[in-house]
Amino acid sequence: MMCIASGTGFFISMSALPVGLFETDLSGRLVSADESFRALALSGGALPIGSAPWANAHPGDRAAAELAWRRLREAGEPVTLTFRVWTSAGKLVWLRLDTAAKRDLFGQHLGYTGCVSDITEEIHQRQLSERLTGLIGASPDAVLIIDRHGSPTFTNEAARTLFGVDDAVDLVREPAMRNLLQTLRDQIPREVLNSTDSGDWNGEAVYRGPDGLSRTLNVTVYVERGPDGAIEFWAGQIRDITTAKLLQAELAHQATHDALTGLPNRTLLLRTLADALDRARSHRQQIGVLFLDLDRLKDVNDNAGHDVGDLLLASIAGRLASATRPADVIARIGGDEFVVLCEGGIDEQAALELAERVREALTGRLMLSGVEVDISVSIGVALSNPMNPLGTTAAEEAIELVRNADTAMYRAKRRGRSRCELFTEEMMRTARLRKSLSSALEQAIASDQMRLAYQPIVSTHTGRMVGAEALLRWHHPERGLLMPRDFVSLAEESGVIVPMGDWVIREACKVARAWIDAGLVDRSFSVHVNVSGRQMSEPPFVERVIATVRDFDLSPQHLTLDFDESTLCGDQPTTTRALQALRRFGVSIALDNFGIGVSSLTALRDYRADILKLDGSIASSLGHDGGNDPIVRSIIQLAHALDMKVVAEWVTGPDQLYRLKVLGCDMAQGFLFGEPCPPETFADVARSKPS
Repeated sequence: MMCIASGTGFFISMSALPVGLFETDLSGRLVSADESFRALALSGGALPIGSAPWANAHPGDRAAAELAWRRLREAGEPVTLTFRVWTSAGKLVWLRLDTAAKRDLFGQHLGYTGCVSDITEEIHQRQLSERLTGLIGASPDAVLIIDRHGSPTFTNEAARTLFGVDDAVDLVREPAMRNLLQTLRDQIPREVLNSTDSGDWNGEAVYRGPDGLSRTLNVTVYVERGPDGAIEFWAGQIRDITTAKLLQAELAHQATHDALTGLPNRTLLLRTLADALDRARSHRQQIGVLFLDLDRLKDVNDNAGHDVGDLLLASIAGRLASATRPADVIARIGGDEFVVLCEGGIDEQAALELAERVREALTGRLMLSGVEVDISVSIGVALSNPMNPLGTTAAEEAIELVRNADTAMYRAKRRGRSRCELFTEEMMRTARLRKSLSSALEQAIASDQMRLAYQPIVSTHTGRMVGAEALLRWHHPERGLLMPRDFVSLAEESGVIVPMGDWVIREACKVARAWIDAGLVDRSFSVHVNVSGRQMSEPPFVERVIATVRDFDLSPQHLTLDFDESTLCGDQPTTTRALQALRRFGVSIALDNFGIGVSSLTALRDYRADILKLDGSIASSLGHDGGNDPIVRSIIQLAHALDMKVVAEWVTGPDQLYRLKVLGCDMAQGFLFGEPCPPETFADVARSKPS
């Protein structure tokens, strides 16, 4: 502020003030103004005598200012206006104008005096506050500010809804509000409360609302302190995450539990098993694992429907809970695979006794939705080594233990089903060997290790060679010659049987074509090839067979496909359609190993085959005691009645051949006519046979 002396005293230079002063006449038009007014209201321009003080205002504000001036002047009230002006720098600022009446010594109204001031920052702060208040008010999160005495100074609608009150004042008397504040005080870290500086904290709190229901809240608290370190106020943002927590818990449950039975799944089982192994190691105890597989669930699904199959699985889960001990953990890790985890220092005898008890509880006949179902289970048992000699982690040992029990279960399956087997080191060696063979099997075809051996099939009446069965052999580079029993089951499990079977059909057709062209066999000759159910389940199987026959310019009757009862029986629509398509094309169908399955007559009734191959175990005693003669005669007569020819397998002697001929058997196959041999050797055999 600058003071300037004059002859009559002192006066203040008004141009130094941040406020601009002005005078107007009775109509509110400018008569004088100082430099500050010019700088603020006129952007430094010349004083427009006779114009309104807001003459330089933003065009949108002039009319409103003029109207407000007249209204307030007529009411005899002090005039206060706000308007915007552009500065010389091109910035829009807010000004406030205040006026008062100017009177002489006699009270006569002479005009108005007033001032203008820059209130841009104040306006901006007010606008920001209003926008933030509007945003907070519309927020779904509860926001509240509480003074040092615990009284709310601000709450939004969400906060009042959370606490079940209509007005912020009611929060002071709301018990739920006080309980939440006390909960927060109990959970906020001491360093935040004891600090002399402002700070914030975020965490979760459980709160019981006015409706009596517990809610989980995510809370962010900010503590503002004064210069002396005392708390000035608390500000809190509260989000109700109860639904999200429940959804998270439900998703976590779904990720670790089986939807059908509610039992733990493989993920949770392995995690639980790893924890149990850690505990067992510290106490030098064993953990037992029972691996259960339901026998023939596929038959139930195919014959009774998947709804009945699901009911059966749910029933199995309930029966397992009743048959096992309370502390045992039951899990479903696959379609029909269950695992029982046994803790408590179990030994081999106790594990096998428990497994047998479970097997008996799950074996029998059930009535499900009006359908009678016979069930049985195969169980593999494996025990952990408390010493952990391999030094593996608990998670790795858990996987290995389940795998060992699975191996033992498959041993039980191969030995007849509905039994229990304990995992042994021998099983481990066998499993490793099978795994090694399975890996090598994938490369066997590409490495030209597969060969076909051919065994003659002759007519019992003429002695002519009418066909040959192609038998697969694997020339393993390390283990030597392997028979189908050593690797076909592995091929079935891994799926290699599909490309391997395609190779066998193609190779057999190629050799048959060569023999026909060389005149070694006549045009009625047929090569027999064994086909598995896995091959039949492949949709392109029929197309590949037809394409192979055509590629080698063979007649369809030159190829006979042999299927056993396990492939033909089971009411599989894919198998039925494939067989019908092949027979329409002209390929012969043979029912192999007839007489040893439980559904042989069913297979004859449901599937139209061209040839019935009598299993060697039935015809083996022919020509000796004659005990099987009536059975063989009946089977041959039944086959002939169905327009089928009969081939007897395992024919080893002339007496047996004679009896087959007398009984009406059409063809025979066995060592009497020759052992399986390579195609080159078979050509020599063919030359020696009568044409």
